[in-house]
Amino acid sequence: MVNRKYQSNRDHRINQAKEATMSRPAKIGANTSFSLCSERITAFGGLLGLVKFLDLFQCEKIFESYYQAPSRKPLLGHYRMVLGIVLLLFIGFNRIWHMIYIRMDSMVCAILGVNKLPDASTFWRYINALGLNEAKSLLKVASVLRERVWIHCRLNLKHIHIDIDTTVETIYGEQEGGRVGHNTSHRGKKGYRPVLCFIEETREFLTGKLRKGETISGKEISKLISSFHLYLPSCVKKVTLRADGEFFGRKTINAALAAGYHFIIGIRRSTPKFNHKKWYHIHKKDKIQYNECLHQPNGWQTPCRFVAMRIHKRSKTKSENTQLQLWEDDEYTYRTFATDLKGRPHSIIHEYDKRADVENLIGEAKREGLAAIPSTKFKNNYAYFQIVMLTYNIWRYFKMVAEVALGSKPSHNENKKNKIATYTELLIRTARLKLLMIGAKIVFHANRYEVKYSIYDTRVVELFRFYNTLDQKRHNSSENDWENLKAAWMQENSCAKNAKNYAYGFN
Repeated sequence: MVNRKYQSNRDHRINQAKEATMSRPAKIGANTSFSLCSERITAFGGLLGLVKFLDLFQCEKIFESYYQAPSRKPLLGHYRMVLGIVLLLFIGFNRIWHMIYIRMDSMVCAILGVNKLPDASTFWRYINALGLNEAKSLLKVASVLRERVWIHCRLNLKHIHIDIDTTVETIYGEQEGGRVGHNTSHRGKKGYRPVLCFIEETREFLTGKLRKGETISGKEISKLISSFHLYLPSCVKKVTLRADGEFFGRKTINAALAAGYHFIIGIRRSTPKFNHKKWYHIHKKDKIQYNECLHQPNGWQTPCRFVAMRIHKRSKTKSENTQLQLWEDDEYTYRTFATDLKGRPHSIIHEYDKRADVENLIGEAKREGLAAIPSTKFKNNYAYFQIVMLTYNIWRYFKMVAEVALGSKPSHNENKKNKIATYTELLIRTARLKLLMIGAKIVFHANRYEVKYSIYDTRVVELFRFYNTLDQKRHNSSENDWENLKAAWMQENSCAKNAKNYAYGFN
């Protein structure tokens, strides 16, 4: 007798590391009993990956080498105090008094090596001891960490775009440095006006500072641009600056040219004279026209190249009383930019339009804690600003390393055609659900601590692959030899001439 029933010998994959089924489904109702347990459980199981990440890049040694500690000497030490604030922001809380929600969390306490976290006032007193020097030293810490992550992820970016922009942080008290300025959301209220610089290719924070709530001056802009070389990785050879009309000025252009950077800066008040016969379309049906000219504004020693685009204003209906325009320029809406780049005007303006993503980055940074004003003293808020942006960068690097570890192979529950979701493209609040907010249990067995995860969580398989990759990198001595890695990386990119004076080897 022939059995014609279809039989499939293909192994059916499951989402978990091993198969385990319950004998019967659980049922929870209003009369379900409840009790306590003595096990230490955490909702932030993904913090173990952060610990491995910090150990891989030797963040504690970087911190001890470049951080300028304040005069206050906390019992936990400077590194663990700053790490406690970073963990708070990394989890998603952005105010110091939110420490009460994680004070007894088993994972956070185990990372800091305490039974319970100190009171929120302890962290507040430490922030009260910080100032401008500590904030500037955190930028150096972030710079060294940036280059190590680029080396690990094999980022060979020789040309980057730096997007510069300012934002407004409204204050609701008598904070020092608050000014009434341009604030579209809360008109007439005081606020701060920080300036932020992002790298477009990696979407990370390069440098910036908290400022008083007033328009940024040309002297501040030139000083900011002159400091970029301190924080750029050694492989970068070409930099293009992009900024809006707030940053246009003679001092900005001179600072960019002196540093050897290219620039595309929008203008507002200058009125270059374009040849009306040189306006052109990309396509015949396009309503947008482009032009260019050399113009020397008043007070400038040399002329500068300006490119522009214009679009005809919408004509009114025949029923409306239309008024004839006196000049031809009154019929168009203009966008004008100053640049030193070569190429057609439409290609330069298209490159500038990619800068619009900086608004999304600033909005995400605000949600991560940039909008929180913890103190009435400006110097404390200045330092807290840099801690927030350091945590923001750590999240960026954490996703980049996860992408390198998981991006090469598809997950078990996906087809070969469907690759794993790109972690670097996820918002931080979405990445928390994948890489951080994972329930775990800390147990003590065989004279050592162990973190256990549920086999019913579909994220565990990818999380374990991520952990195994980090462990392999950490235990491989050649991977941890950052001095040799940097030398090989610089030789690969032919950037030995741009090497920094940072001492990456630690004794």
